[in-house]
Amino acid sequence: MDNIITFEDFTKVDLRIGTIIKVDDFPNARKPAYQLTIDFGDLGVRKSSAQITTQYTKEDLHNRQIVAVVNFPKKQISDFMSECLVVGAVKENDVFLLHPETKVKNGMVVS
Repeated sequence: MDNIITFEDFTKVDLRIGTIIKVDDFPNARKPAYQLTIDFGDLGVRKSSAQITTQYTKEDLHNRQIVAVVNFPKKQISDFMSECLVVGAVKENDVFLLHPETKVKNGMVVS
């Protein structure tokens, strides 16, 4: 490991549980992606672009709980504004979403 961080560095990352409430195709993305609308409970609803089309259909994602970083600045991706970063494990070109084992409250902190 080359990038060792402190515990204080880790605590700056705000990871939360959210439920995907809407999934749209993202035809203007450079790589195949979906536009996700995610409910984070008291934090509100946020949008994210995710390159997860090889492992998940839109139907697979609808109402699925995921883990996301919610304290990054917004990022313009083509004609879409991404407001959070969905977290997953990456193997080659595939992303496997991280999620709670059982349904939990939207907005719950991950630590």
